[in-house]
Amino acid sequence: MRRFRREEHLKGRTEIKEVFGKGKRYNCPGAKLFVLKNDLPFNRICFTLTKGKGFKTAVSRNRAKRLGREAFRLMKPDFKNGYDLILLVYPETDGVHLRSRQEQLESLFQKAGLLK
Repeated sequence: MRRFRREEHLKGRTEIKEVFGKGKRYNCPGAKLFVLKNDLPFNRICFTLTKGKGFKTAVSRNRAKRLGREAFRLMKPDFKNGYDLILLVYPETDGVHLRSRQEQLESLFQKAGLLK
């Protein structure tokens, strides 16, 4: 099943800081991925947004996170396991749809070598 379970959420200030500090970075237009090996049988991920005035409303911020989570959930069976991930999302000027967010994630995960 492709559920996004609670243990798959990367939580905690120290864990998130460690991934930002020690993790490898991969970029694509509209997003950045931070990756750090975690030696667990599953991946943990955190979705975050850039600081500043890029996202005009709470609706646009929530939509960006929601699309990222859904794209990750749909692609989850294609990923290698055992990594902590942070997806940093940038505001889009033309609007983002699920398919474009999936393409961004696929590009980032290919660059990181995390696709099976």
